[in-house]
Amino acid sequence: MPELPISPEAAIAVCALVAALLIATMVRALRAKRRPAPGEREAPRLEQKPQAQVASERVRGALAKTRDALRRRLADVFGGDRGLDAILASLEEVLLAADVGMPTTTRILAAVRARCGSEREPTEAKVREALRAAIEESLGEPPPRPRTGGKPWVILVSGVNGVGKTTSIGKLAARFAAAGNRVLLVAADTFRAAAIDQLGVWAERVGADLVRHQSGADPAAVAFDGVKAAAARGVDVVIVDTAGRLHTRENLMEELRKMTRVIGKAIPGAPHETWLVLDATTGQNAIHQAKVFSEALGVTGIVVTKLDGTAKGGAALAVREELGVPIVWLGVGEGVEDIRPFSAAEFATALVGED
Repeated sequence: MPELPISPEAAIAVCALVAALLIATMVRALRAKRRPAPGEREAPRLEQKPQAQVASERVRGALAKTRDALRRRLADVFGGDRGLDAILASLEEVLLAADVGMPTTTRILAAVRARCGSEREPTEAKVREALRAAIEESLGEPPPRPRTGGKPWVILVSGVNGVGKTTSIGKLAARFAAAGNRVLLVAADTFRAAAIDQLGVWAERVGADLVRHQSGADPAAVAFDGVKAAAARGVDVVIVDTAGRLHTRENLMEELRKMTRVIGKAIPGAPHETWLVLDATTGQNAIHQAKVFSEALGVTGIVVTKLDGTAKGGAALAVREELGVPIVWLGVGEGVEDIRPFSAAEFATALVGED
């Protein structure tokens, strides 16, 4: 039989009809798939937790090892009928074991005694709440730190080898960028080519600008070029990475002082913040590091990392109280979002618990 000719218009109409039938069939199949079978309950929708609750849970999770160690020891503290003096003596051992340090422990126990008043045998709940309140008071909320000096806002970040300094810089850059800031990272750790490359990966990941020189270049020159470039480009936030310094090496500390002076010449008043990164797992050694850096650089804030990897998170209390330098950020995990603004109330509650 001879083939019947089909006009182009008819062919288009047939194709459209077939496509419509296919789409209708797929829609019915999807609806049938989502519809629960007879007698079967439809799965409930998962509600997203408020952001503040998620943040609090991250801090609580990071302090789990320290809190669990405290709770095991506190169980012995409150066992049986004990007077306040005996409870405080046991609490002293608990706090020292958590690396809180003797001076800070003494002040915290004095505050607990004052809060428990004249009760000879205070309840466990009373002592726990007094301890939580004393820790919160000892830590103190970091003061509001408005950006000064206009744009760019320059942050110098220092710390010894292995504390997670470059990673913390990357996470901070991600937070600042997410808040709508244009961020520039300065790779002034020129002694390790890997550190320059690592910062470059972070810059690309978070959408930040990067200023870098060759490995072995003068760190002060890199810092100077970085802040000058930031000013020329209208950048909002500059974060300067520095080489991991051994705080016992005076010549290396002097190099940090030189970087600070050079940055100030490039932008008067800069750096506006000098943050020191401390590893929580180092315990009391972190206090000595903080003292040396603070004397050399005038540290304005502490970034505590690796809280999730230690049972001695109490060292953060000693650093805060003995140096008078506020804790401004907490590293609470491996993820890019796992760096949190410090809150004394949140920290104390996560450390002692609410029950």
